[in-house]
Amino acid sequence: MEIQDLKPRKGDDTYRIGDSDDLVLMENIGAVPSGGVCLQNHGIIFFCTEGRAQFEYDGTVVRVQKNDMFLYMAHSTACNFLTSSDFNCRQIWFSRSELWNIEIYNLISVSDMTLLKLYPVVHLTDDEIKLCDTYFQLLCNRIKMSTSVLTPYIVRSLLGTMLLELLSIMRFNSERMVVEGRQEEINPSLHKKRIIDNFMRLVEQSDGRIRRVDDFATQLNVTPKYLSTILKEVMNRRPSTYIQLYTLKAIEHRLRFTDMTMQEIANDLNFPNPSFFGKYCKEHLGMTPLEYRMKYHKGT
Repeated sequence: MEIQDLKPRKGDDTYRIGDSDDLVLMENIGAVPSGGVCLQNHGIIFFCTEGRAQFEYDGTVVRVQKNDMFLYMAHSTACNFLTSSDFNCRQIWFSRSELWNIEIYNLISVSDMTLLKLYPVVHLTDDEIKLCDTYFQLLCNRIKMSTSVLTPYIVRSLLGTMLLELLSIMRFNSERMVVEGRQEEINPSLHKKRIIDNFMRLVEQSDGRIRRVDDFATQLNVTPKYLSTILKEVMNRRPSTYIQLYTLKAIEHRLRFTDMTMQEIANDLNFPNPSFFGKYCKEHLGMTPLEYRMKYHKGT
């Protein structure tokens, strides 16, 4: 099966700032992809407004119905879409760069990522639906009224507040499901769950300074193969994926918000030399460290 990298659409009922795809709001989406999709650069918050849908999400069957919210995380694969005839939804697409722009990235922990991956669907209460609808309509209206140079900042401020509300809802839902014991439906092995939780904690604490799976496996007293196996089984991810994610987060933070030199960042994050550090950035960020800093640096 061919897996395509889906892009946010253009046209009616679609709202973005200028021509950028970093933040896109879309309404009235009744159609679904015919094949498989794997978004490389975006996450999606998906609100089902009518009907029902079913699809495979990283190998797990996901079902959504009216008033459900679903979080599609970047690099996850979805396929085998089925929908009812009355299916409709809204979507908010956001890039990695946009998460930095709205200054919410540092508030999302590895624990959040684990919970959101295990429990990506939340059924919203009537009050939560009203809250989300208010934010969504306000965001659309502010983008349409783009009459001020401050509009992007206003939109990002609104989106950041909305994402905090949604993160709070999803955390509460995930914690409730754990208390009710529903984690057994997804992950029957508590031993494996503890290892994954500890791995995530160690990755977060390393702040990009440790990048070898073997080093984390040693700290956890398991073999690298076993660690890779249970991450693939439970999260459908390799350990290196999470290590790379938090290495990039550490790099981006230093390039955006500090005045550290490239040599200082390379030393701080245990790269062999600035040249190796530069190649790592070019490969994973699509630009050199200097290019990234010139584009995004905000100073201290």
